[in-house]
Amino acid sequence: MNRHTNRRDFLKHSALAGAGFCVAAGAAAAEARGPNEKLNIGIIGVHSRGAANMASVSGENIVALCDVDEKYLAEAAKKYPRAKTYVDWRKLLEQKDIDAVTVSTAEHTHALASVMAMQCGKHVYCEKPLAHSVYEARRMREVSRQTKVATQMGTQIHATDNYRRVVELVRSDAIGPVREAHVWVEQGIEGPRSRPSETPPAPENLHWDLWLGPAPWRPYHPCYFERRSMSWQNWWDFGNGALGDMGSHLIDLPFWALELQYPTTIEAEGPLPVRPETYPDWLIVRWEHPARGKRPPVKLTWYDGHQRPKSPAGIDLAKWHLGIMFVGDKGTLLANYARWILLPEGEFKDFQPPKPWLAPSLGHHQEWIHACKTGAPTLCNFDYSGALVEHNLLGTVAFRAGKKLHWDPQALTVRNCPEADRFLRQPYRSGWTI
Repeated sequence: MNRHTNRRDFLKHSALAGAGFCVAAGAAAAEARGPNEKLNIGIIGVHSRGAANMASVSGENIVALCDVDEKYLAEAAKKYPRAKTYVDWRKLLEQKDIDAVTVSTAEHTHALASVMAMQCGKHVYCEKPLAHSVYEARRMREVSRQTKVATQMGTQIHATDNYRRVVELVRSDAIGPVREAHVWVEQGIEGPRSRPSETPPAPENLHWDLWLGPAPWRPYHPCYFERRSMSWQNWWDFGNGALGDMGSHLIDLPFWALELQYPTTIEAEGPLPVRPETYPDWLIVRWEHPARGKRPPVKLTWYDGHQRPKSPAGIDLAKWHLGIMFVGDKGTLLANYARWILLPEGEFKDFQPPKPWLAPSLGHHQEWIHACKTGAPTLCNFDYSGALVEHNLLGTVAFRAGKKLHWDPQALTVRNCPEADRFLRQPYRSGWTI
């Protein structure tokens, strides 16, 4: 994508991408089923998060299984012996009786599998992060709007009561207008920082070429799968490090509570020199958001590795492995997955929280299943989560470009830094498209 890409060209290319495999949905979309009628679900990725997602939808009919690792595929097939098995998700999507799919592949194939599934009229649950690039995140939003299938990104924390209470506190101005938000996670990178020189053979059970999918060709190496180093997530060809991974969970809360959308500027800092292959040892990103209605402009800052915001009086953030901090005109709201605190505590000792008004979730996966059957909305649908992931990945673009970016969301380009365009959309290997 070059700096002169405009909205019309983007939509034109979006409409044409993937043509020839599936009819663009709409009329092809899976018909809504009755609440007591089971869905036929295909599972794309059956190990790790895939296994967890599969278990969460196992009350429906599991009719197809796909994994590029035949060992994991065989293990899943023992649990669901009537399901057809595949090593290529493109073949699974040709199975006509599938109503919906879960996508739990590596990050760099999330968007490709999800877009093709939506174009085939299938409802889609996709693990976070929704996409591997800014362009893919925008494409996911566009296709979900066109096809009108039920969608949900795997940010399970969004369904918790704690997040709902924090959103209510922020929107009721418990701490006054919020002008700053800070998000952090103590997650760094381990393992190799440059591409290994050894080229051991891939295990016989692993279809390495299919695992690579759209990514540039490189020889197999086990370092891409070592859990201690976050494996593939830290390699730019396959992931976007801690920000791509945990940003989907943590930035979700201020994005929701403050009703954020497109930032105006993005800047990032990390250790230099920048490594061309991998995510940095730590990253700090700052997004500036404009006013939204009566809400003032807000600055949102992300920290990972061992970086954190300055601790408020009476609190040591070094003891918080992760967290979100809202700074308002009347106080500070500190939260994590399980609890929230209003600061200074002495000034809020008699505070009474507002009566809850956000309805409890059916359960993150159950929201999606209910939507598939009834057409009801989901909270983390691809329109919402696509905007969140686009926002987050602009942070990695700013870091890799080495410059403060001025974002043009309508043209999907950076106004002041044409060299950043190459990080907005990555080329695919021949045979792969979105």
